[in-house]
Amino acid sequence: MPRTCLIVDFGGVLTTSLDDAVRGFEAREGLPEGAVEHGWYRNPAMVALTHDLERGRATQSDWNRHMGRALGIDSTDLLGRIFADSRLDDSMVAVLARARACGLKTGLLSNSMGLAPWNMYRGFDIDTAFDAAFVSGQHGLRKPDPAAYRLLLTMLEVPGGDCVFVDDNAENLPPAEALGMATVLHRGAEHSTTRLGELLGAALTPEPGPAFTPVL
Repeated sequence: MPRTCLIVDFGGVLTTSLDDAVRGFEAREGLPEGAVEHGWYRNPAMVALTHDLERGRATQSDWNRHMGRALGIDSTDLLGRIFADSRLDDSMVAVLARARACGLKTGLLSNSMGLAPWNMYRGFDIDTAFDAAFVSGQHGLRKPDPAAYRLLLTMLEVPGGDCVFVDDNAENLPPAEALGMATVLHRGAEHSTTRLGELLGAALTPEPGPAFTPVL
């Protein structure tokens, strides 16, 4: 039986590739390719600080200062500069809008990175797009903590077995699967749209014309 609820991540699913944005930043700053990965994901102190930021226990200013030191560059609005090339993926935003137009419930399950000075969600009306939204910093929880997934299901008032979850990070999928959700590892709009159509039993290919009204 088709599922009736679509849950999506934000950065890297409803936006263009975050990895591509990082590479663009490295080029602009004159950093070697891989510098951000080395200074961020391969640095235990930065990983821990990122987790604190996602849970709302640290500020972007804290993160920017430490990451700037790790990279040896100016820390001013560093997170915003790293992801300056990130944009909404119109194809995936249209899929989300089409799912809701088909009568499916929609939910957001997103690890936030603080909201100031850089706001990943700026220009997107979360309240209009989703029946319920989990933004990690507002709840003190982050993916892949199973409690984050359970909380969103409670907010949506649906069981996991009704849901399909889309994320671009494979590490975030197992907790969803443990709750009965079907999962899609996002690697591009075309593949995800096809797979979601199969799982949700709905025609999600967007129709011509704008799928949403941005909030500027």
